[in-house]
Amino acid sequence: MGYKRNLAISLLYVFFAYLALTWLIAPLPSSSQAVRVPNILAPQLKWQYGGCTSWCQTGWYSSPAAIDLDRDGKVEVIGASYSVFILDGATGSLEKTWDPPGGRQWPSLVVVDLEKDGDLEIVTAQSDGYLNVFDHFGNNVWSRQPTPGYELRSLATYDLDGNGDLEIIVASTRSEDQWFVYEHDGSLRPGEWPQHGPDSNTNGYTSGCYNENVAAGDTDGDGRAEIFGPNDTHYLAFFNDDGTQVRANSMYGLNPDGSNKFWSRVGVHVDHSVDIRGYAQCGTEHRPNFAASAPVIVDVNRDGSQEAIVVGNVYNCGTSPYTSLYEIPYILNSDRTRWSKAGFDWTEIPLPDSNAAPLTENWEIIENNQPNAVAADLDGDGFFEILHSSYDGRMHAYWLDKTEHGSWPYSVFNPAEGFYRFASEPTIADLDADGHAEVVFASWVEKGSNQTGYLHILDYLGNPLQVVSLPDALGNPDWNGALAAPTLANIDADPDIEVILNTAHSGLVAYDLPGTSQARLIWPTGRGNYQRSGSYLHGDLTGSRKQVSRHFASPGDLLTYTIHLMNSGPAFPSASMTDTLPVGVQFAGSLHATSGVVGYSNGTVTWNGSIATNGTVQISFQALVDNIGAGSYLITNLANLDDGFGNQMTLSAYIVIDGFGMYLPFFLRLY
Repeated sequence: MGYKRNLAISLLYVFFAYLALTWLIAPLPSSSQAVRVPNILAPQLKWQYGGCTSWCQTGWYSSPAAIDLDRDGKVEVIGASYSVFILDGATGSLEKTWDPPGGRQWPSLVVVDLEKDGDLEIVTAQSDGYLNVFDHFGNNVWSRQPTPGYELRSLATYDLDGNGDLEIIVASTRSEDQWFVYEHDGSLRPGEWPQHGPDSNTNGYTSGCYNENVAAGDTDGDGRAEIFGPNDTHYLAFFNDDGTQVRANSMYGLNPDGSNKFWSRVGVHVDHSVDIRGYAQCGTEHRPNFAASAPVIVDVNRDGSQEAIVVGNVYNCGTSPYTSLYEIPYILNSDRTRWSKAGFDWTEIPLPDSNAAPLTENWEIIENNQPNAVAADLDGDGFFEILHSSYDGRMHAYWLDKTEHGSWPYSVFNPAEGFYRFASEPTIADLDADGHAEVVFASWVEKGSNQTGYLHILDYLGNPLQVVSLPDALGNPDWNGALAAPTLANIDADPDIEVILNTAHSGLVAYDLPGTSQARLIWPTGRGNYQRSGSYLHGDLTGSRKQVSRHFASPGDLLTYTIHLMNSGPAFPSASMTDTLPVGVQFAGSLHATSGVVGYSNGTVTWNGSIATNGTVQISFQALVDNIGAGSYLITNLANLDDGFGNQMTLSAYIVIDGFGMYLPFFLRLY
């Protein structure tokens, strides 16, 4: 009986301690998030038919941009279909349009400062092999036509050599010499560009690039970027910035001269053992095609090494014609080996479910799905999830354990409707600042259905939060929707975010997203950024935290506040922090930062500086507790952090004045 009595008393102590702790902590924001918004409110149509007259040009897979082009303090929306359109962000009214050399604009247009002179350029890549650069007024700076008669469907920009200006990367649908890299002035980059050719047993094998088949990032840590090039084969090209090919691990065999094979010489299959063997037994051993595979380069587990991710269309090469089976992601290291680290193993790829087969691959029925890979930390655990839409009519999200959590995958196709729907590349943002990301994308419908697509907003577990019909097609088209990834940006004078879409047949469209003033944009546009690099251009500060030396204090006590700015990813060149001390504490000196510039004035501590790749900055200062009243009370100190790329977050630390700590009792019974 004594044992049961002691156990009951222990449980009562635990219960009351839990109640007290819940009462104390519940009102406080967490250490790395702003004030929470309880719901994702319904998007509100802001304007539609942007760039249209009595009809709209067909919008393809080109994601729009939203930026202050002319530095007048107002944001413009820039989109391209065949023409280029510049619209006023707040109203959607047309400011300027022109027709570049070439025809259809398949890839997302680029809006960047190419030579870092403070002036923005607009870059387009179009059919008939045209690459065009315009100033922010729309004047042609230069044009090149590297592949006449073939479409440029891949476009990205990146500072490949770290010299401060951006290079332009394009890839064509032709089967040889399809990748080109140009300097910002239009000259072909020195080295072995263009690539790739000729195909051979030592030089490797590639073919045409039929989607945004390029990503750029530093995968080997040498300070210079590599270029990842999926193509219409089961081989993957990987280039250094000078055009030389990157070599694979020796486990895949050697060339006759004893050198390691190039990436483009090592075939990809479902089973890694077949990769090592070097050929498949068609009919039983399947392999992927990468013709439509837009890749990404990211650090999936935030250990400082970037991985290459690509979604392959796995097919049976033993049938004629080949039979597409399912689309699935691969994660690869810089030496082409399959990624396995941090308790995760992608040597074997995820297993598809029974609904993964294509609904159709016939563009005459419905415009093709493009399995653009996106990687983002949806659940805030520090590891990236991999998302992509698929020809099975679903949006997929894989955790690094190779499973889809929650309600993923999410189907935009409903057989009861009687027609097909496909989904665009997703964009990612923490819209309500609760530490979990939302997934925003569009859908489109089958031709002849006389229906339109939707704007979809899902939570991090794949549950629909909002599904809103897009505008009807303008004029005679018998279907609508949006093939391109949406763009998330603030395009007007209010603090909330808007979502902008380049639709198929209703022009450029914008929706207000109410209650998103504290949103954290993660992957906010097609290919992740306006460079369209398929990689993160800066890191992630969500692991940052603020601490205080003691949580229980009395008037007259001296406290030490410490702010840890923790970056998991590429560098932040210009971040800042502001900490306005609350009533109840006053600055007491000892201000220090491990890097950057700190200051104090009129009750506010400030810091400005850079945060290195995967680096940490520590800021500390002391404060004295004032006597502002009798009884126990709570003081919360907030530090506002700006990463320099449009993302803000709030870090908090609390103290209880004249309170007391509560500790659980400890019982020990000797038998």
